[in-house]
Formats: sequence, structure tokens, C-alpha cells
Amino acid sequence: MEKYGAGSIVVSDYDPNWPALFAQERMRIESALGALALAIEHIGSTAVPGLPSKPIIDLLVGVPSLEQASQRCIKPLEALGYVYMPDYASWIPGELFFRKGPPGPWTHHLHMMEPSHPRWESRLVFRDYLRTHPEAARAYADIKRALAAASKDNIEAYRTGKDAFVQETTAKARAWRAAAQDR
Repeated sequence: MEKYGAGSIVVSDYDPNWPALFAQERMRIESALGALALAIEHIGSTAVPGLPSKPIIDLLVGVPSLEQASQRCIKPLEALGYVYMPDYASWIPGELFFRKGPPGPWTHHLHMMEPSHPRWESRLVFRDYLRTHPEAARAYADIKRALAAASKDNIEAYRTGKDAFVQETTAKARAWRAAAQDR
């Protein structure tokens, strides 16, 4: 069982400061990585107004080459307080993953990948769909709260418990986006 840092998983009410915390961190990352950061997006539940979340800011950083990023981005991010988690490559291939802050809960998660990776589009379309479909966001909030209570400190159970909803909602989001583009 993969434990969640120093205690139980907590899903907090939405904090209106989350977008500002993201913007502040994005500026720091842009400064540290320069042209290596093609894009920096706010993802995860903290990026959806009104959605309860673990109070961790998720950042999606696009890089021209993951191989180049593994050579040139780790040290600058470590200087900002991020810890590179190489073991996570086994369950999130095609991505460099970093954490920042004290364990359980961390303050930031940074996902670094090439924007051409299929997970890039998946994360953004899921976020955008939840932002514009409050009923889906409410359903996701209910699932997250129930899973947090049932999972206690088992983060793997919490993550995998959300998988079916995320996959189903991502499929709806892709259809929604395709319909909007056809108009």
C-alpha cells in the first residue's frame, strides 16, 4: 500500500487563493526554466473553481523534449524546493514528476511532459469540462470525498477509485470539445 505522506487524505473545500498560488508558482518556474518551459498549466481539482480538493496545486509543464528536460530541468526545479520522484515513472510513463512541500500534504505537484503526449490533452480537456459543467464537478467532488474517507492514508486506493469517473468524463469532455469545434 502506498501511504499518503504523514496522515489521512484530506479533501478540503475550494480555496479561492488556489489560482493565485498557481500564478505565483508559474512565474517562479518560468524564471527558473526559461525557454525550456513551453507552457505551464494549472490542472487538477485546484484548477476548477468551487471544486473541493486535496490542497495541492498541480502544475503541468510542457517541454520540447522529456530527455532534454531530465538533463536540464531537475536541478533548477530542485533549487525551487521541488523533489524529483523518479520512481513514479513506472505508473506515469512519459512524464517527470516532482513534489514540493512537507509530506502529507505536499503543497505542489509538478507534472512535466511533452505537449504531444496524449495525457497532456486528457488533463486539459478534463479540467475544462469540469470548469464548464458544474454537475460533473459536483459528482467528482462527491466521489473524492467518499474515497478520501474510505481510503484513509492509502493514496493508491484514492487514485484508482477515481479512474472510472475520470475516464468516462474525459470521453464526454472530448465529445463536448469536438462538438464545440464543429460549430
